[in-house]
Amino acid sequence: MNTSGSADGDNREPDQERLLEAVEVVTGPEPRNAVIWLHGLGADGHDFEPVVPMLGMGRVEATRFIFPHAPVRPVTLNAGMRMRAWYDIRGLQLSRDQDEAGILESARQVGALIRRENQRGIPSNRIVLAGFSQGGAVAVYVAARYPEKLAGLMALSAYLLFPDRLERERHPANASTPVFIAHGTVDPTVPIALGKDLASRLGELAYPVNWRQYPIPHSVSQDEIADIGNWLVGRFG
Repeated sequence: MNTSGSADGDNREPDQERLLEAVEVVTGPEPRNAVIWLHGLGADGHDFEPVVPMLGMGRVEATRFIFPHAPVRPVTLNAGMRMRAWYDIRGLQLSRDQDEAGILESARQVGALIRRENQRGIPSNRIVLAGFSQGGAVAVYVAARYPEKLAGLMALSAYLLFPDRLERERHPANASTPVFIAHGTVDPTVPIALGKDLASRLGELAYPVNWRQYPIPHSVSQDEIADIGNWLVGRFG
């Protein structure tokens, strides 16, 4: 295993680089936990903000939810339209033509957000990295390679970037980090086969994977929100 070439382990202090703008929600004073939650393609940090009160986080110590806004960039698959995206999507084939430069830049920016939480008094092992769709793909990419133990990884309606590189690039610090993967069975945007492949590949590498599926399209359901809340409470309880 090695992390050569990864950007998420950048050792620059977060105050030395420009942090992504983000929506923040705290469940109480003096947060002891944090969830960094990345939105999907074309959305923004407000997308999952309304979910926080539904998670039942009053069962654990106060938690800070950070919902960063991805940069605005042209997306090839959407006829070059400019929108918030963690990287360019150049085609439907995930096995080739991936925007590695964009992925690495987003990984670096997410790493800076983790380090900023460290500076605010929350250690990495009290931080969950989460994401939906494209944001979930970035969350998986970062968490697998991050050089400090995280509290957990949550990937919703997501997929695996550079699957052939995971085993050699992953970092042992998060080899046993709990993973929650959820997907809709009728998702027309990111087919459930991609979510199952993500869960299978992580499982083959002995990550503790909690797989859930729901009869929904490319979205999040009430049942899923309840399961997310229970899982997060388990990570911080």
